[in-house]
Amino acid sequence: MAALWSRARQRSSDEILIRALYEEHGRALLAYASRLTGDRAAAEDVVQETLIRAWKHHESLTNGKGSVRGWLLTVARNIVTDRCRARAARPTEVAESPANGPVEGDHAEAVVDSMVVLEALDRLSRDHREVLVELYFQGRTVTEAAKVLGIPAGTVKSRSHYALKALRELYTGNGEPRQPEGKSRLVVVKEAAA
Repeated sequence: MAALWSRARQRSSDEILIRALYEEHGRALLAYASRLTGDRAAAEDVVQETLIRAWKHHESLTNGKGSVRGWLLTVARNIVTDRCRARAARPTEVAESPANGPVEGDHAEAVVDSMVVLEALDRLSRDHREVLVELYFQGRTVTEAAKVLGIPAGTVKSRSHYALKALRELYTGNGEPRQPEGKSRLVVVKEAAA
């Protein structure tokens, strides 16, 4: 109970300290931050952050070394400097517009990947190829593919398993066809469908 009372008393003394700091130095701090940032909203954020740091380091304010206003203005300047440096370290963002569309990469690699996958599919048996086409190119579920192909769902699962296994063996075989860098074989099959 004594600890609870002590915390409540500490909380109220912290609140009194921050309120007194804001009443005495808030206007000057806001004017200084506004001059540094050129933006009232950003200046208010700087003042708030400055008061939070004053609350966290209240011993620096009450140690009797230097002026409180000088400490607060130095902290505000450091916050503005840190924000400017952080903004400068990040690349500038460019908004998309109809005139400035998204940047598209070279699609040549995707074309080559599609050709490799289609060549690999040609090496599969007709039954295996049909199952993969229905599942990955047409985007059907196992049940839907089973209805389209006129075979049981278990057969669709089995054929897709063995078809993917055969494709895997083709990719890990004598280097032909090759696996595109950084992509799984299944992703390449799905991308070829698109």
